[in-house]
Amino acid sequence: MAKITTLYRRRLSKERGTVKKDWGGKISVALIYPNYYQIGMSNLGFQVVYGILNDNPAIISERVFLPEEEELSIYKRTDQPLLSLESQTPLLRFDLLAFSLSFENDYPNVLTILDLSKIPIMSKERGEDYPLIIAGGVTTFMNPEPLANFVDCFLLGDGEVILREFFQTYLDLQLSSIKKEEALRILAKDVEGVYCPSLYNITYNEDGLIASFEPSIPSIPSKVKVIRQVPFKGPLRRSRIITPLTEFSNTILVELNRGCGIGCRFCAAGHVYRPPRVIEEDEIFTSIEKILSEKSRIGLISPAVSNFPGIERLTRYILEKGGDFSLSSLRADSLTSGLIGNLRAGSQKTLTIAPETGSDRLRRVINKKLTREQIIETIRLIARTGFFHIKLYFMIGLPTETRDDIKAIVGLVKSIRHYLIKESKGRKRIGRIRLSVNCFVPKPFTPFQWTPMDTVDSLKEKQNLLKRALLGEGGIGIGLDVPKWAYIQGLLSMGDRRVGQMLLTTHRNNGDWRRTLRSSDVNPDFFVYRAKDLNERLPWDFIDHGIQKSFLQEEYNHALASTESPPCDLGSCTRCGVCP
Repeated sequence: MAKITTLYRRRLSKERGTVKKDWGGKISVALIYPNYYQIGMSNLGFQVVYGILNDNPAIISERVFLPEEEELSIYKRTDQPLLSLESQTPLLRFDLLAFSLSFENDYPNVLTILDLSKIPIMSKERGEDYPLIIAGGVTTFMNPEPLANFVDCFLLGDGEVILREFFQTYLDLQLSSIKKEEALRILAKDVEGVYCPSLYNITYNEDGLIASFEPSIPSIPSKVKVIRQVPFKGPLRRSRIITPLTEFSNTILVELNRGCGIGCRFCAAGHVYRPPRVIEEDEIFTSIEKILSEKSRIGLISPAVSNFPGIERLTRYILEKGGDFSLSSLRADSLTSGLIGNLRAGSQKTLTIAPETGSDRLRRVINKKLTREQIIETIRLIARTGFFHIKLYFMIGLPTETRDDIKAIVGLVKSIRHYLIKESKGRKRIGRIRLSVNCFVPKPFTPFQWTPMDTVDSLKEKQNLLKRALLGEGGIGIGLDVPKWAYIQGLLSMGDRRVGQMLLTTHRNNGDWRRTLRSSDVNPDFFVYRAKDLNERLPWDFIDHGIQKSFLQEEYNHALASTESPPCDLGSCTRCGVCP
């Protein structure tokens, strides 16, 4: 394994902020991002958890990633177990393997990593000699069921809270030398937010719907509450390790707030992270000043950065201190000339806006609260202020969408191009427009959780319409989702434990989903293309986000009527049920 060790040490040599601790007397945790190093190290949530774990003196945490092509060939050729990055230790030697899950399409990689580690994939086949397998991250507190047969327990909620509570209890259990099965019972009973799938029994009706979902032990909660940090206190959530080998090269990512109060009906993050929470302003400025002393670029992360209170003042402060920054997606209706001026003074040359749809009607369906007029006026403001490329996010396959809505995307993009040219008159250069067109996938705990996905053939047809209409236009590029992979994402997002069997079969079929779906005893279209009854039991109904189902049903009906509803009004609104 000399080549792997050399490769990993070369990677570590390029990092700043790596934690190296002595293993003696500590709980050892392999923190796993089930994708490549470059992707995992660009994920702020993964980096925050790495910091939380290693800040605990009783824990040593080392990172693990999906091996890339060169690594994978070495592992397969030598038949050696997968190693951690920091100390090149086999995963079998860790007390716990902790998966950080942000995207459903990474689920197959969970099975691959367990296999490469020489650890049985099915939890029921792992005895006392194997590490405890845990998982957290946003997809786990939307719907963990497709992974239920492979993971010992899920930690549902904000890592800042649940990791502390989990490891306080786990450390006591480890000192008591309690068997794994009993430890899971105690964790599920005593630690709020812990879900152990093996402790719940599920039955199905003849029509395939879930008949019952009940704990096998009376002391285990029938509903698992998702844990949140409210108010949002503590140190600023930021990257702990800086490396040039990521999408955000040598950039420290900073989380300004969690959740979003706009209420877009397709957006899971806007629902499962309720209530929306903002870091205190004094804490932000103090932390930013310290980060600037590290001579790094700052990436400001938020569901809609331009909506963040004081964003113009914060970006100006960074520039005045001699720093540089980048912003994630911006809302067209909240961009100001001052903020754009600050962006112009920095190094960011591409601004990202998400109209989501081409027509105002469909934006009302999804509760985007954004009009064509506001989008065009924002483009004019950007072009008048300085030179920028524009990236536009759109979705296709949304509920109630028609062919006219797809054509409206073409019309809107051409109008944006027109005003970009008009307002840039006299300049030598005009910014390019890049479209990112994604297939809509329904998500749990949103008003669209009952809606079926658009078919793969229909999505391909809509993509072809867009390509034919736009690819001949100068200065406009288009990037398209792959409908067949959107279908798989929908299956993993909306499925139950029976989809876990499909996941296992696909792993044994070397990733061949088509072969798996053709031979499956359960029709995968049941989960993806079926319109669900508003009163049926859904696979994720045992998770308690505090969101009332009646609120989601009301929002669903508003969507069908193409009517908007108000955003969160913290402190005075009780519509969704999250706030007391």
